[in-house]
Amino acid sequence: MKRSEYLKSFRLRIFLVIVIAVLFSATVMRGAAGANVKERMIEQRIMEMTEQIRITASRMKNYDYFHNTSSEAINAQLSLLSTVYEGRILVIDQGFRVITDTYDISLGKYMIGEEVIRCYSGESVTNYDQGSRYIEVAVPVTEKDVETGETVVAGVILASATTDAIFRTTDDISRRGWILEIMLVVVMIGLAMGVAVLMARPFERVTKAMGSVVSFEEDLPVVSDYKETQEIVDAFHKLRQRLKTLDESRQEFVSNVSHELKTPIASIKVLADSLNMQEDAPLEMYKDFMQDISAEVDRENEIITDLLELVRMDKGASGMHVENVKVNDLLAQITKRLGPLARKSEVDLILESRREVNADMDEVKMTQAITNIIENGIKYNKHPGWVRITLDADHQFMKLTISDSGTGIPEAELSHIFERFYRGDKSHSKEISGTGLGLAITRKTILLHRGSIDVSSTLGEGTTFTVKLPLSYIKEAG
Repeated sequence: MKRSEYLKSFRLRIFLVIVIAVLFSATVMRGAAGANVKERMIEQRIMEMTEQIRITASRMKNYDYFHNTSSEAINAQLSLLSTVYEGRILVIDQGFRVITDTYDISLGKYMIGEEVIRCYSGESVTNYDQGSRYIEVAVPVTEKDVETGETVVAGVILASATTDAIFRTTDDISRRGWILEIMLVVVMIGLAMGVAVLMARPFERVTKAMGSVVSFEEDLPVVSDYKETQEIVDAFHKLRQRLKTLDESRQEFVSNVSHELKTPIASIKVLADSLNMQEDAPLEMYKDFMQDISAEVDRENEIITDLLELVRMDKGASGMHVENVKVNDLLAQITKRLGPLARKSEVDLILESRREVNADMDEVKMTQAITNIIENGIKYNKHPGWVRITLDADHQFMKLTISDSGTGIPEAELSHIFERFYRGDKSHSKEISGTGLGLAITRKTILLHRGSIDVSSTLGEGTTFTVKLPLSYIKEAG
């Protein structure tokens, strides 16, 4: 398989979708989990520090620490908390003076800050500075006033602790997460390859089965793994049926063309051989036979001309020369030209125009199409008989109705009359000439004009063709 073809393969795309989904999910989950763990650990550290400092504040009250800062128990506890939390602890009295500093830096100095002032209002304060990664906890130390008996704030414990240990822990967890993620990705790549192969296998079976079909009679195996594969198989069966019908139509068309083209040639061959076998044939016989030969040549030429016209029409509307035409005048010219044929067949041509109609059309092609219908009405008519042409229109479409008093068409043949070379039982009559292509050309011409043609008939009473064409021709895009 070429590289470009492989990149377009369904299997590769399934594989990539699964891998990308796993990588994205793992990355998002790892990032979210890492951030969540870090936040929870910081919150837990703040809660622990606050609780420990409150316990220490309670013990200070019992040891009367603000009047005797030399208490070894309290100082030892403050030193222990400073070590455990990798931070610094200050004890500030009512005069905002630092009386204890575990770092011995600010001892005796004054500390006035927002946290301290809020604590003297009786409130505990906690804060986390993300930039410096430090936690600050300020807890008031209360005691009872000997004179008034009221609870007052005797001082404040202000503690600050680094979160480096937390970051080291979370970084270590993150590194382990990366290792687990890489292992997971490796495993998922293997699973993705397997899943991609399994998911693409039904499509490969369908493709292989389609490639092995050599005739229209063969059936594809049922591949019902997915709804999509079953739909592909069903669509293939429908396409195969259409191709089979098309192939049968093509074979029938070729057979009909061969028959129609060979018939005049066979007649010419018979007439020529008859003349050659008669050495002293009279001049009148020569003239008679040459007239028959000329008629057969004309018939051959007519068939070839009609076939070429159908071939041109099958290529689409590219050869259309559309212009605005006065349909009333067009119909008058057609009926005038067909008048001699109608009179010879004792058929009255009746033209009824209910209004003036102008429409966009290819005048030459539409003249031929309408002439074909009217000629058929004259040829397959009773003697005497009639053919009525009625023209009407609304604001959007013109309607042309051509009805006759002829022999009619059997119901079983109505669906075939627009097929090429189809002439029904009438084609066996030597008295009625024609190629069997006229109505096929007519239908193709009307369809190229974005119109429609319908036919209804009653055997023994006559036939009616109804043609509907848009007044304005709109060329298809592209």
